[in-house]
Amino acid sequence: MTLGAILGSTSRQLPIDDTVRLAREARDAGLHSAWFGQSFAYDSPSLAAIVGREVPGLQVGTAAIPVFGRHPLIVSSQAQTAQAATGGRYHLGLALGTKHLTEEGFGIPYERPVGLLREFLTALRQLVETGAADFHGELLTATTPWPAAVPGAQPPVPLLVAAMGPQALRVSGELADGILPFLAGPRALAEDIVPAVTAAAEAAGRPAPRIVALVPGVVTADAGAVREKATVALALYERIPSYQRVIERSGGERAADLAVIGDEEAVAAEVRRYREAGATEVVFTATDLGGEADRRRTWKLLGALSREFGTKD
Repeated sequence: MTLGAILGSTSRQLPIDDTVRLAREARDAGLHSAWFGQSFAYDSPSLAAIVGREVPGLQVGTAAIPVFGRHPLIVSSQAQTAQAATGGRYHLGLALGTKHLTEEGFGIPYERPVGLLREFLTALRQLVETGAADFHGELLTATTPWPAAVPGAQPPVPLLVAAMGPQALRVSGELADGILPFLAGPRALAEDIVPAVTAAAEAAGRPAPRIVALVPGVVTADAGAVREKATVALALYERIPSYQRVIERSGGERAADLAVIGDEEAVAAEVRRYREAGATEVVFTATDLGGEADRRRTWKLLGALSREFGTKD
């Protein structure tokens, strides 16, 4: 199992130069990967391309681009460009998004999200693997009158989905390379999420899917204070039905109950629980909640664990 971190701040957008500096620090600490969220600010594939080119040896990824308001042709261009710029170290994450952000931000109805995800993945898979598409679905069309391959975008960009519900997991197992569950604890992973996506992949004749667990986590001496901050920072997810369900299935009442917060021994034990539950990769988010010293302490532990797991595997 490998370990990584979401780069960025829980309270503000960082300048690109600061993000590159953090990426170098993450690599030097021993982390395997750096990931970037997609909001209405930075374009995350572009940011990943810059960081991956500036910081050799570090895997970079997007977690995750909502399929509403995008088109496979455009996302393919972004992802293949990032793949070529990083020498094959880019990973693309897609998401269903939320009704509120889709309808409020884009002014389009949030309808048939799983159906759109299926069609989006089908067309996108053609594009990243062949550089061409001829897809005509109910919800979108993607054809290539001109070639859509980007020189140097090899191997084909891995496609991951922020899937946790049964239908999204089925589609992801059939058409994607893995999933990016967030706020899904070890119990939900082991009992629901991993078996569902793995069974779907097997039925479709695809390889075992990657399980990239996104986990809020901080190594700190003041667990109480950091958990209070996590309660505020993660509260918005408690209003989203898909997260409500996975938090409950994980044994939590609030989103912050799924945050891994404590000293090195406690945090390492939780990371191992994720590994035992089927996670192939763990990516820590919100590592800056306790301040810079705690963030560095967290990354130091993740680097040590990454080396440990790499040796054992």
